[in-house]
Amino acid sequence: MNNDHSSADLIAKVPQVTLLFWIIKILATTLGETGGDAVTMSWLGETTSEGKGTGYLIGTAIFGVIFVAAVLVQIRAKKFRPFLYWLTIVATTTVGTTLADYCTRSLGIGYTGGSTILLIFVISSLLIWHWATGSISIETVNTPKVEVFYWVTIMFSQTLGTALGDWVADTNDMGYLGAAAVFGGLLLLTALLYYFTSLSHAVLFWAAFILTRPLGAVVGDFLDKPHAQGGLALSRYTASSALLVVIVALILIFRQKPASKAH
Repeated sequence: MNNDHSSADLIAKVPQVTLLFWIIKILATTLGETGGDAVTMSWLGETTSEGKGTGYLIGTAIFGVIFVAAVLVQIRAKKFRPFLYWLTIVATTTVGTTLADYCTRSLGIGYTGGSTILLIFVISSLLIWHWATGSISIETVNTPKVEVFYWVTIMFSQTLGTALGDWVADTNDMGYLGAAAVFGGLLLLTALLYYFTSLSHAVLFWAAFILTRPLGAVVGDFLDKPHAQGGLALSRYTASSALLVVIVALILIFRQKPASKAH
């Protein structure tokens, strides 16, 4: 009986996957883009959009430390704490933003190469997770070991999403709004497959999770990039602050329940 209770407590640290979950997730990924750029390009002021300078590397180191610290606190937590969970998600989006930019721009791998490598990392993480535990469902996140798989997979998926967003928006000359329409459409398709087909819900969840990141990335770029590049030229600090306020408000107003096996 005690083991069952302990397992339930650990499962409760993951929120239910509802519409609110996806709304906050997209806002968090957008914040990751504007916040990451605010540090590497505005605050440090050492890196250009072409990748020249050391801002991306320094930003990755800063956010990497925050990410590791947040994950350790999240794993040690005894129950689901919404602010802690979403802080950790935002940490993965910011380190994903700076790491993807460093790989694709500073290292010169390019969007196609970077996206391919990161896709391999995500798939490998999921395969190893499944091989080690027998499942990749978030409902099985009930031990520290599985939580590590969960957060490593999320970090890789956030980094992949950043590279994908930049690749579609920049390389294919679709612009930020065009890229947002593409990823929004793919998310809608994933939702339809989830509700109207027998495809694995766990696989579709991770597909949707990955797709929210490039959607947030291109929306973030649309907010803070110059008019000449198709953006609104908003201050990165202003955009990041506004997104943070909205996320906090949603967490406070709409009470999130912890996940359960019924979901």
